[in-house]
Amino acid sequence: MVRQAGTGVLEGMPMGFLQFSADWTVTYVNAGAERAFRRRREDLLGRNAWQAFPGNEDSALGRAYRRVASTRDREVLEVRSAVLGVWFEVRIVPAEGGGVSAFFTDTTDRHRTQERLAVLAQISAEVAGTPDAVQSMSRIPRVLVPALADWAVVTVLEDDGRPRDVGCWHADPALRPVLARYSELRLGELPATTPLIRSMHTQEPTPVTAAEVADSLPPGESRDLQRRLATGSGLYLPLLGRGRTLGVITLWWAAGHTPEAEDLAAAREAADRIGLALDNGRLYRQQAALAEELQRSLLTQPFQPAGADVAVRYTPAAEAARVGGDWYDAFRASDGATTLVIGDVVGHDTAAAAAMGQLRGLLRGIATYSDAGPAEVLRGLDAAMAQLSFPTLATAAVARLVPTGDGGACLRWSSAGHLAPVVLRPDGTLDPPPPWQGDLLLGVDRLAPRVEHDVALAPGSTVLLFTDGLVERRNEDLDTGLARLRAAVEQLADRPLDDLCDELVDLLVHGRPDDDVALVAVRLR
Repeated sequence: MVRQAGTGVLEGMPMGFLQFSADWTVTYVNAGAERAFRRRREDLLGRNAWQAFPGNEDSALGRAYRRVASTRDREVLEVRSAVLGVWFEVRIVPAEGGGVSAFFTDTTDRHRTQERLAVLAQISAEVAGTPDAVQSMSRIPRVLVPALADWAVVTVLEDDGRPRDVGCWHADPALRPVLARYSELRLGELPATTPLIRSMHTQEPTPVTAAEVADSLPPGESRDLQRRLATGSGLYLPLLGRGRTLGVITLWWAAGHTPEAEDLAAAREAADRIGLALDNGRLYRQQAALAEELQRSLLTQPFQPAGADVAVRYTPAAEAARVGGDWYDAFRASDGATTLVIGDVVGHDTAAAAAMGQLRGLLRGIATYSDAGPAEVLRGLDAAMAQLSFPTLATAAVARLVPTGDGGACLRWSSAGHLAPVVLRPDGTLDPPPPWQGDLLLGVDRLAPRVEHDVALAPGSTVLLFTDGLVERRNEDLDTGLARLRAAVEQLADRPLDDLCDELVDLLVHGRPDDDVALVAVRLR
């Protein structure tokens, strides 16, 4: 009676149940196991477990069976049946006589849900890693395949409206080169009426068959490749951002693979996230370009004095809003001298850029009206900032270049907490750096004394004024950066002035500075 009651419970369970004896003979198979494995119990009972279920002996499940038989400790694991395409949660417990019992629960739906959520999370991580989402698009198909489709291609629209395939991936390694070649060719041969282009225009998901795509391609290599790849059905999902189409995802399932409704919903959610990221990237590029254009409009072309050449450079920080408080200036004073200015407002945002524009204008006005020396110009600027309650801090260096009549010049400069100029002599040697004076920044104390320095320049000498973005590095002291700058200037000493400036910036920051870089250089002829 006990055995019959136990048997009744086992037969009524929705989960599958198997029991193995100590010699791994299948001794019990319930109705749930018949349904789960799609096998009749008559074909399993009395057989050796490893023969009844080929491949299990060396699998994670088989190893777990043997551990439980040996240790008599229960185990729970999740396994996938490659034959059935089903996931099971398996609870293995010791049975009487040294055997084991296993309870199988179909967890395919739960596993697929987790897999879809993982795909969406990974896509969010991919497109959030950079402000320009196009850079991460090449990796997106690898996330979608094989979780949501058998192969995928991501297409984005360039700023001029032309589509470009930026990434593709196939679940079958042997077909990945085929898909890559097809991705290279297809857009150049698709007519405007093809379902892919139509999906972009309608902004609606567009199901497609292999025959439809083949018929839209002219005879040739791309059609042949498409026929090798497209054996089932496909779907074009437009990538939308704030009402505009920014691209499309091509998803394809091989013959015999039908996407579930949940797969399609996850694919649409993925397309929505990608589209929004692309649109954010587009807006970022537009705003960055506008900010940089505004910044450069404030930094006008320098005055070119007789007997000397002046060059300026500005490179925005690579990881910021491309607008900040660095500035340069070179203008003619009323007495004919050339005034050179380099400065850096504390902060890196639009507020710093606005403050920079005001300080630059104030300094120009003070210098051109008063014809004062550099120290007095800085003192006057500090006093004006205090009088106007200007709530900012800044460093600046001002220099006056006065010709001496023999082709040389006298350089008189003063600093408000800014780095000293670098002076390159005609023979390629550098003047030693002046001792640090500890000059206060602008905006700290309007009565702070300012010190001037005089440097006699021979014909052919070069003077460089720069902001700290050219020399400062994370986790590195300033002296190391200044030594690197001086070594680079000596290395480039024989270059024409424009080439020296370009190569110096490239050598020191490689086009991606941590902070804004401003540079003004003058060379006596």
